[in-house]
Amino acid sequence: MTVYWQPTFDPCLSVCTYFIHKLGSGGWGNNELQTYTHDTRNSFFTSDHKLVLRAIAESCPGAEGKAFTSARLVSRQKLDKQRGCLTAVITTPLAEGIWPAFWMLPAEPFSWPQDGEVDIMEAFGPKLANVTSHHWGTFDFGQHPEERKKHSTMEHAMPDFGRPEGHRYDLVWDQPPEDVDGIQGKGGRLIWYIDGQPKMKSSIAPGTRKMSDWQILLNVALGGNGVGGQAPTDGAWQLIVHELKLSDEPDGGWEKVGHDWETTPTGHDM
Repeated sequence: MTVYWQPTFDPCLSVCTYFIHKLGSGGWGNNELQTYTHDTRNSFFTSDHKLVLRAIAESCPGAEGKAFTSARLVSRQKLDKQRGCLTAVITTPLAEGIWPAFWMLPAEPFSWPQDGEVDIMEAFGPKLANVTSHHWGTFDFGQHPEERKKHSTMEHAMPDFGRPEGHRYDLVWDQPPEDVDGIQGKGGRLIWYIDGQPKMKSSIAPGTRKMSDWQILLNVALGGNGVGGQAPTDGAWQLIVHELKLSDEPDGGWEKVGHDWETTPTGHDM
């Protein structure tokens, strides 16, 4: 196994060495409350070489309401290969109104949802469950119920979800080097792992962007549709990344992936 990308999280470096900060407010399509910033209060490397994304909710003296700030990071590195393994060890913040995620999107410019979205770790408030997902359809189920089949998702109970040492998340992708039957993406496969155990599989949706052109995202949202519109109380919540890397194959090699593909459940339609 060869690791071909692994940021050092060196505190002497800026976060923007490895990541692009996505900035701004406006709800981000989900009625979220936060403004994403590049402020070092919201994202930084620690002296023990960890990456921290810190979401902050604070009352505004002399003004009504609160200020909500956080970080949303996109890796400068793409997956770059037709198959490989993305690994992260993450400590997840769990609280009312907190919505952290470790996920992927195609490189900009892209068409969402047609080009696809992959969610590897997603937590909703204090719930002790991780959600893995593969999206390539709209959420307009009322007018277009067939779109439900374009969302493959699964919830995984995790009683110790927020433990300080974090959990390991792996996403293995394997995509043919050439389009099959003239359809981009056809024949590819994804497997999600938590702490080394396969949890969900999904075929790569035909027509979505080639996996080699995808990037890694990390963010902590505050409020919004995902947490039932619940706003957090005053405080700070940290998503801590202990390790992040891209490898040309997963632990156990591609033979193990073949076995895991046969025994791992497929995600559910939404």
